Amino acid sequence: MSNHESIRKLWFVMSLFTAFAFLFIIPSTAISISNNSNFGTTNLAYGQSDQMNSNITNSLNIQNMPVKKVHVGDIDIAYKMLGTGKPLLLIAGAGATMDAWDPIVLKQLSTNHTVIIFDNRGIGQTSAGTIKSFSISQYANDTAGLLDALQIGSPVDVLGHSLGSFIAQELTMMHPDKVNKLILFASNCGGKDAIPGTPEVNVDFAKLANPNLTPADQAPIIADLMFPHDWKKDHPNYLSYLPPPKEPISPKTVVLQGQAVANWKGSCSRLGNISKPTLVIVGTEDAVTPPANSIILTQKIPGAWLVQINGGGHGLMYQFPEQFSNVLLTFLNTA
Repeated sequence: MSNHESIRKLWFVMSLFTAFAFLFIIPSTAISISNNSNFGTTNLAYGQSDQMNSNITNSLNIQNMPVKKVHVGDIDIAYKMLGTGKPLLLIAGAGATMDAWDPIVLKQLSTNHTVIIFDNRGIGQTSAGTIKSFSISQYANDTAGLLDALQIGSPVDVLGHSLGSFIAQELTMMHPDKVNKLILFASNCGGKDAIPGTPEVNVDFAKLANPNLTPADQAPIIADLMFPHDWKKDHPNYLSYLPPPKEPISPKTVVLQGQAVANWKGSCSRLGNISKPTLVIVGTEDAVTPPANSIILTQKIPGAWLVQINGGGHGLMYQFPEQFSNVLLTFLNTA
């Protein structure tokens, strides 16, 4: 069965149960669909090919696209737009610039969406502004200001990864008029209810705060955060799966972002207020935001869908970009 036929059938099954919360476990050979209303399980064949280096295979040359800037509050936000169709805003994770999104994912999403990528406050080519400390709510206000500056009048679909998913949650609750559909990728609800990552995760983030590291020094640290140990053993060229950074991650910004996450009281008690269609997606081997967090999110957000991709780590979009994109597009294109 072709991937196209599988996705079409998956879309049909999903459409039957849009009033319920879902759990999708996606292994390498099949999709298992179940939900919390005891409707049973359906299996669909789904071939998963091992992805080659996403930066050299069927990729967009995102890094060479011209950067545009708009003034929002006390900062100038750098952004890029690609594709045509309904706007889809992508909010990057900690330490990541807009060029860190996987090129294959961007190519797939931009086939029928206008994809907007940007640098968060203090990252890449976006200025840090005048405030001395960052917060998740400030990031959310920055993002809302970006949409206003771009004069996007209607609600947009929003995808947030890791730290970006925290921002996406706050954006949805603080500015519900800005959001149409919500995708939380490798996320948790913060605060005391969040299930922490492995001890190695904190060690790696601490390493990134070293001001003496070059991009080449930072790459293997980022790979340790993004990819499961066993997957790296099976893919000795794993560094080539990450888009090459133009400049080193700012240690100061890493610290400020870490403080923003640590000071965030979380959203767990407020998630029931989210009325937007929501997809929660995570890798089963995510060591940074363990998948149990995504189950919590799905239980608390009314009608949310949950997709877990077998073998995926915190950077599952680099490991399985086409499969990741197909799931997102299925959700976005479902009424």
